[in-house]
Amino acid sequence: MDTENKNRHTEPDKETIPANSHTHHPSHSHSHTQTQAVLNRMSRAIGHMEAVKRMVEDGRDCSEVLVQIAAVRSAINNIGKIILEDHISHCIVDAVEHGDQQSLEDLKNAIEQFIK
Repeated sequence: MDTENKNRHTEPDKETIPANSHTHHPSHSHSHTQTQAVLNRMSRAIGHMEAVKRMVEDGRDCSEVLVQIAAVRSAINNIGKIILEDHISHCIVDAVEHGDQQSLEDLKNAIEQFIK
């Protein structure tokens, strides 16, 4: 998926919908407020994963590697929380206003996957 569409579940016409929009219902769109925070945290988490990879390549102590993996997992969970909060604040509020039951079902399924 290209960078312009990273915040959308669907890929509507790029000319009619801003790049930071998120679409659930064909007749409306809205912006996410936490996109940059998510991207910043993801960059840090990726950096930590690369550090874990180097630790493994360098033969570092398994206990140290496990501690770093736990830190990465925590960082990823926190990214998920930010996305979930933003999704509820924008997408789900919008879905409720427009009677979009599918978005509510999708959220339920996403939460089930996220908390596994």
